[in-house]
Amino acid sequence: MASDNLKEFLKVKNSTETNADLFFYGDIVCDEWDAWTEEDQYPLAIKDFLAQEQGKDLNIYINSGGGSVFAGMAIYNMLKRHEGFKTVYVDGIAASIASVIALAGDRVVIPQNAYFMIHKPWIGLCGAYNSDKLIKAAEDLDRIEEGILNVYQDNLKEEIDIEEIKEKLSEETWFTGKEASNYFNFEVDEKKEVAACVSDYFDKYNKVPHALKNKIDKTSNKKENNNKKRVQLKLNLLKLGGLND
Repeated sequence: MASDNLKEFLKVKNSTETNADLFFYGDIVCDEWDAWTEEDQYPLAIKDFLAQEQGKDLNIYINSGGGSVFAGMAIYNMLKRHEGFKTVYVDGIAASIASVIALAGDRVVIPQNAYFMIHKPWIGLCGAYNSDKLIKAAEDLDRIEEGILNVYQDNLKEEIDIEEIKEKLSEETWFTGKEASNYFNFEVDEKKEVAACVSDYFDKYNKVPHALKNKIDKTSNKKENNNKKRVQLKLNLLKLGGLND
């Protein structure tokens, strides 16, 4: 089951009495049933992790294409409340809501050739919608965007106006680490081999850099096969549960 694998993945690596490591190397999802790979993260898992590592300094490693904005904001707020000093390392990509999670750090380190992507929030619609419902959905998205912009504004360099970030948000902007440091209070590290990142969200983005897209294409089949295996596993577990009733 994905939750069992996730618990293994969340085991503290290089843990000491004062430090612990936390990894965001998959999608940000709402709960354990949405965690199709052991790398996917969700708020309850992070809550349990932080309770276990109360007061410790954290090294947070991010290589994520994003995910649920609500789950991501919950994770961001939990990390901000954590009392230890938090150092964030963007190992490859901090895209969409993962860019917000990255800003929970007291210190953010990003290689020159890593990516930091921001865009306007969106939702998928299904069913019948009249104009009133569509207007309400747009208003909700505007409120979500305002919350995200508040986080970005708290982490901007003094000379940067939030209006510049609003424009970048509208355009779906993929900053390199070096470019991102022109806007945000980041420490830029030397170029590194960027770790491959596979996410269900890359197909929804419009401006994925070609160099990154090539890496994604090479690794996407692996995640698709893993997802199929996990779907079958969960179906088997549901069948077993039915037999036990």
